[in-house]
Amino acid sequence: MKNFKYMMIAVVYTFLASCMADTDSFEAPKLDESPYGNNALTEEGLVSIAELKNMYGNTISADGMEQVTDDIKIKGVVTGNDIEGNIYNEVSIEDGTGAFIICIAQGGLYGYLPVGQEILISLKDLWIGSYGYQGEVGTPYTSASGSTYVSRMSRMLWYDHFKLIGKANPNSPLAQPFEFDKNKLEGQYASVEDYIAANCGRLMTIRDVELKDADGVKVFAPNDGSVTLTANCANREIMGYASARIVVRTSSYADFANTPMPTGKVNITGIFTRYRNTWQILLRSVNDIEVVQ
Repeated sequence: MKNFKYMMIAVVYTFLASCMADTDSFEAPKLDESPYGNNALTEEGLVSIAELKNMYGNTISADGMEQVTDDIKIKGVVTGNDIEGNIYNEVSIEDGTGAFIICIAQGGLYGYLPVGQEILISLKDLWIGSYGYQGEVGTPYTSASGSTYVSRMSRMLWYDHFKLIGKANPNSPLAQPFEFDKNKLEGQYASVEDYIAANCGRLMTIRDVELKDADGVKVFAPNDGSVTLTANCANREIMGYASARIVVRTSSYADFANTPMPTGKVNITGIFTRYRNTWQILLRSVNDIEVVQ
């Protein structure tokens, strides 16, 4: 009986020793790799955003969508995310030649896609199209009314198609706003068509303007019926310009929705998206409005 006991102890020790030895066959985790995305992606097949817009220009201008069949990639720096809830389920990226909107069905994107984070995106099998002529990457969506357009891809699909590059640098030149040319708001729509197509989706600043309804009391996006909301968003006019040309668009779910709009001259920074031929400025945070002294 005693010999049997010693034999069992020997078997257990042998088993444990073999298990410990087997751990050497496991690859140690790579601490320099991000836990987000697909670290196996390479930059082979890289095109600029301007080239991408040209390749899919007819699809975007037709407000259509098309699946990417070629193994192409784009690379850019994040300029806008959902950090204060005004940009929902999407990020904007910039590469110096243009900007594009990436639609992702996930909240808290700012946690791993902060402003200044460079990313590589594999576009093969994703869809490119537009919503109101705003170029977007995502997957097809059909609304209750039967309209079909590019919208949010699943988180799992997204994780297969992007790679983080380095650490976020909010001081990156590509993360800084471009200057918006107010002269492009004048004249006929045809005269500004190229400007809006080339710059939509970009982080820009429009200077020395006033919010039409700002009186120190009215807030950006009240949910009390005092302002008409479209898709839960309020469009605030800029004094001197028709709302058909440019608006500041704020979600009633934004953290700053009930913040009073500043009076007087201001500089407004945001992601300048388009809906058809109207500029829609999406503030990333309330700090994107600077009062001009």
